[in-house]
Amino acid sequence: MKILIVLTSHSELGITSEKTGFWIEEFAAPYYVLSDAGAELTIASPKGGQPPVDPKSEAADVQTPDTLRFYKDNDLIDKVAHTIPLSDINYSDYDAVFYPGGHGPLWDLAVDKNSIQLIEDFYNHQKPIAFVCHGPAALINVKTSMGLPLVQGKNLTGFSNTEEIEVNLADIVPFSLETELKRLGANYSNGADWGVHTVQDGLLITGQNPASSQATAKILLSAVSMSNALKNQELELGE
Repeated sequence: MKILIVLTSHSELGITSEKTGFWIEEFAAPYYVLSDAGAELTIASPKGGQPPVDPKSEAADVQTPDTLRFYKDNDLIDKVAHTIPLSDINYSDYDAVFYPGGHGPLWDLAVDKNSIQLIEDFYNHQKPIAFVCHGPAALINVKTSMGLPLVQGKNLTGFSNTEEIEVNLADIVPFSLETELKRLGANYSNGADWGVHTVQDGLLITGQNPASSQATAKILLSAVSMSNALKNQELELGE
C-alpha cells in the first residue's frame, strides 16, 4: 500500500508579519495511522524540500501523543525536510493521497497546477483522496472530466467559518473555506467546533479540523483496503 502525503510550501500569513505552514498534528496523526498499518508513505510539496511549519501548531496547549512522537522521530523529521516536488510525482505510483491542513494550503495548494492535476488523476482513476482542516482548499479548482467543480454535489467538511473566526483569521485568509466550498455547490457540513467530524462521499474523504486528523486517516486506510480488494477481485475475474 503506497500513499502520498502533500504538504504546503507557503509560509506567509497574508499581509501580516506572522508565519504559517502545515499544522503538525494534521500531518503526524495521519502519518502514524497509515505507517503503523504498514503503508509506504511519500511526502511531497509544491516546492519540495523543507515545508514550513505553522508555529502555532508547536504551542504547548495543542500537543498530542502523535506530535510528541513526531518530535522524537528523527528519521521522519529528516524525511519531512526533504519532500519531493509535486512536479516529480506521478499518481500511478500511489494508491491514495492525503492532504493535511494548516493555513498554508489556502494560498498555494488551492491554485497549484500540479496539485490540481494530481487530485484529478487520483479521483478519475478511482483512487481515494483525503483532506483535513484547511486541506480541502486544494479542491476548490479541481474539476471533473465534464469540467464541473469536483466538489459540486459532494458531501464534505473542512475548517468551519466559526472556527476561523475563533482563531482571528477570518479577515486575513484569502477566502473562507466553508463559504467557498458552499459557493461551488458542495454539501458542506460541520460538527461542533474543535470536535471530531469526518465525511466520506465515495472516494472523497474529509475531516473538519485538527481533532479529526486521525479519524480521517483511518477512513482513508479502510477506503484503500477496499479499493485494492476490489481491484484484486477484478484481476482474478479477468484471468
